[in-house]
Amino acid sequence: MSKVPEMFGSMVFNDKKMQERLPKSTYRALKKTIQDGEPLDISVANVVAAAMKDWAIEMGATHYTHWFQPMTGVTAEKHDSFIQPHGDGVIMEFSGKELIKGEPDASSFPSGGIRATFEARGYTTWDPTSPAFVRDGSLYIPTAFCSYTGEVLDKKTPLLRSMERMSTEAVKILHLLGKTDVTRVTTTVGPEQEYFLIDKELYDQREDLKLTGRTLFGAKAPKGQELDDHYFGAIKTRVAAYMKDIDEELWKLGVLAKTKHNEVAPSQHELAPIFTTSNIANDHNELTMEIMQKTAEKHGLVCLLHEKPFAGVNGSGKHNNWSLSTNLGENLLSPGKHPENNITFQLFLAAVVKAVDEYQDLLRATVASAGNDHRLGANEAPPAIMSVYLGDDLGEMVQAIIDGEDYVSHGKERMETGVEVLADFKKDTSDRNRTSPFAFTGNKFEFRALGSALNIGCPNYMLNTMVAEELSQFYVELKGAENIDTAVRSLVRNVLTEHQRIIFNGDNYADEWVEEAQKRGLYNLKSLPDAFAHFLDRKNIDLFVKNKIVTEAEYRARYEIELETYCKQINIEALTMIDMAKKKITPAVTAFVRELTDAALAKKALSAAIPTSVEEDLIMSLSNKLVCFVKKTSELEDAVMNAGDASSDPLERARYFRENIFAKMQELRAVGDSMETETAADFWPYPSYTELLFGV
Repeated sequence: MSKVPEMFGSMVFNDKKMQERLPKSTYRALKKTIQDGEPLDISVANVVAAAMKDWAIEMGATHYTHWFQPMTGVTAEKHDSFIQPHGDGVIMEFSGKELIKGEPDASSFPSGGIRATFEARGYTTWDPTSPAFVRDGSLYIPTAFCSYTGEVLDKKTPLLRSMERMSTEAVKILHLLGKTDVTRVTTTVGPEQEYFLIDKELYDQREDLKLTGRTLFGAKAPKGQELDDHYFGAIKTRVAAYMKDIDEELWKLGVLAKTKHNEVAPSQHELAPIFTTSNIANDHNELTMEIMQKTAEKHGLVCLLHEKPFAGVNGSGKHNNWSLSTNLGENLLSPGKHPENNITFQLFLAAVVKAVDEYQDLLRATVASAGNDHRLGANEAPPAIMSVYLGDDLGEMVQAIIDGEDYVSHGKERMETGVEVLADFKKDTSDRNRTSPFAFTGNKFEFRALGSALNIGCPNYMLNTMVAEELSQFYVELKGAENIDTAVRSLVRNVLTEHQRIIFNGDNYADEWVEEAQKRGLYNLKSLPDAFAHFLDRKNIDLFVKNKIVTEAEYRARYEIELETYCKQINIEALTMIDMAKKKITPAVTAFVRELTDAALAKKALSAAIPTSVEEDLIMSLSNKLVCFVKKTSELEDAVMNAGDASSDPLERARYFRENIFAKMQELRAVGDSMETETAADFWPYPSYTELLFGV
């Protein structure tokens, strides 16, 4: 462990290396760009590029790549070498122009109709706020991505814009409150990453895992997570070695990997980082997922990031811990010892509550995907109903504010262990609520509805924009106040009173909450098509256009991209199921029935007195189920073929896939899984859940 401080950030062109390698004037100019958003002069870029190249070559790099995040939800990269012709040989060069701008082929990236496929040119542009790094022999330069005509085609640009918007509006509010030394407010994120590890040899035998990331067939194992013995349990040797390698690779790249442990389901685990600024957290999380998957290969494992790779056990999420900090180090979501007197905290709390209430449909849409639809609402993830959990202490404070009553915080109580050798300690003022989709957890909000494979850029830029918009409205109301303290308290009371319906501190899994939420007028959007039915509501479009995050055309493009992706994912799953059913499962069950039949006939030939009822019952059961299975396979095939005749409207098409194709997939799986329980393991063509979940 003594090597970790030296290891950390060793492969990153970070602030320390910039100070060492750049002239002071260049370093100051670059810092102004990073901290204050000032334009970067090409002469400064040339100096930075030369220093960055020299450092990268020292670290073993021969190439560079503009690393960006198109609307596929994963990262993209095109590698160019540093070589330039020089006489009979080459020299290694890298210019400021090459650093600032790249030109990838943009024709095959999703554009939602903004760009035709024959219009190929796109541009990447350097994001100096996220440090470059060396990996696998290339210098990786984090960038934003746009089309030839300037439309935003990535996940990063809206996030950067939303961070600027949040800073502008938050600083204005803080200046009204007398905090005039604050010049910048930064949104911070710490995304907890859940994942599954399975043996690669078993993975290679599963067509569904290879093509879709989840098991499309699979009967439950005799043991699942019932005993809770895997949760926080001793980490197996093979997994521990994998986790050690991940930590070291991430630390070299400056990723603040902090916590690792077993999760609830067998073969499920979690990695959690220390929070950092939203854009860097976004880059780091994408990097984390890539390294998780690549490192698994070295250990003969496969890392599954699908939200629900196995039916019947917990799926994987990504808890998005979101907060706000000033350039002076103040956490604006920290209640302090006396939150009842902390009007700054109360005002920002009110902004968040109002934002979640007014844009609950949009928040739900930010986490919607074909994979996450399997997870939300099950007993391991928040429901599809958005609500805010504040805890007992803050909940009582909010109610007192609404009722116009005085309130004194309980403060932290001392926890007495009752054992002399164990130290007493102070416990938190509230318990945690693991069922809440948007929970206050001390000095931040934990948005728990994100799926494990999701790019966190989208939910964070939408969350930033929602809260910035509320702060903008607050500023208009407060800026002319004679007594700012009185005005803030009045505003906070009015906002919390008007939006208290979104606050819920109880059990989000309870049937009573579904009924109560409906009475309160809250949405229960159970699937992606349900959520995206509200995506183009005028208030949602206006939110992003007004705040100059994306244009209306870019916003509508995102709507079409998400719906198209949803349909494609379900279509791939359906085709994979059909392939598995026809080529492997049906022949396997047929062969086993034949084996049973031969056994029964052999018994009868030997002696009519030998009972064959066991074989006959099993033959009858499997034969009937096989008939049903083949019929269900055919029905699914027809549904997929008829998808071409479905509506051209993106939402209606997504509904067709949900209500027709996905529904038939569920029916087919039910029959297939039932046959697996009756078919001998030697005949069943795929590794079982027992092998997959307990094979590492």
